[in-house]
Amino acid sequence: MQLNRLDILNYRNLAEAHLEPSPKLNAFIGPNGAGKTNVLDAIYYLAYTRSAQNPTDSQVVRHGEDFLMLEAELSDDADTAAASTPIRLYCGLRHGQKKHFKRDGKEYRRLLDHIGLVPIVSVSPADESLILGGSDERRRLMDMVVSLQDRPYLEALARYGKALQQRNALLRQEQEPDPEVMGILEEQMAVEGTLIYERRQHFCEQLTPLFQEFYSHISRDSEQVALRYNSHCQRGPLLDVIQRDRWRDRAVGFSLHGVHRDDLELQLGGHPLRREGSQGQHKTFLVALKLAQYEFLKRSGRRTAPLLLLDDIFDKLDAQRVERLVELVADQRFGQIFITDTNRDCLDQILRRGTADYHLYHVEQGAIE
Repeated sequence: MQLNRLDILNYRNLAEAHLEPSPKLNAFIGPNGAGKTNVLDAIYYLAYTRSAQNPTDSQVVRHGEDFLMLEAELSDDADTAAASTPIRLYCGLRHGQKKHFKRDGKEYRRLLDHIGLVPIVSVSPADESLILGGSDERRRLMDMVVSLQDRPYLEALARYGKALQQRNALLRQEQEPDPEVMGILEEQMAVEGTLIYERRQHFCEQLTPLFQEFYSHISRDSEQVALRYNSHCQRGPLLDVIQRDRWRDRAVGFSLHGVHRDDLELQLGGHPLRREGSQGQHKTFLVALKLAQYEFLKRSGRRTAPLLLLDDIFDKLDAQRVERLVELVADQRFGQIFITDTNRDCLDQILRRGTADYHLYHVEQGAIE
């Protein structure tokens, strides 16, 4: 996938911008708070119909303005007959009104239908929540990556979530739930949940060796890392697991078992990462994990190279790891890259390694030059 044009109006602190990015490297330099991250977040918003920084749509509209608009033109590098046809995207959002997403001038009936069109891998300081946050952060990571190249998986997630919501509502009501209705919802959760489990398991099996390869390169084989997928499906048939403790679910008022409780355990030296390692090791782990996602997406599904968004990735890394990461970013295996930094030191290292084409932008108080 390649972003050929991006127009931004009133997105966070960006008043107005028109970009025609390089097909290879696009670097945004400026002080903290200038708006560098907001450029990357605008691209993310066009891909996922939401901000990576703030889940509330109204809060991404620039202060003092009533609306925002994002427009982009992209081309798909997948090997298809439609590859040469530009994709035009539009997003408009006004305070107090429904946001509008259009592809080639036609509005989506469901925003869900847009997810997966623009594959993106994003690395940012907010990724620390994958290590320090709850299991929902790591499930979201798995779901986001698998959904980008597996439409049935995305649909199964939606059906499972709806059945789970309805079951939890029954568990919370004062009168005893209708056992027949509960049984129907549990059966749907089991069917959809089993599919979700199988796709997540396959994803983890494919991702782990890629992740370990990237981590080994950046760290020069100095640490052993692993990913371990944990699921209630590993305890037996999911329907039995869900129904086994229905009385306990009734007592607490929500469903204690199911794939909505799955986790991806991050390990360093055989121990949970959140209790081990330095800030530099944590950063190395997260960068390697995201680069592995990139490689996974590039090899699967539509086999199109994702856009790679790298926000402040060199922070907290020692000079040796920065050098190894610079080697990776300058490698031709990656497609179009958008990267931010507060100074040019690391970026100049990338450029000296022979990057064929690049655009360098300076960002100051929401203005991009």
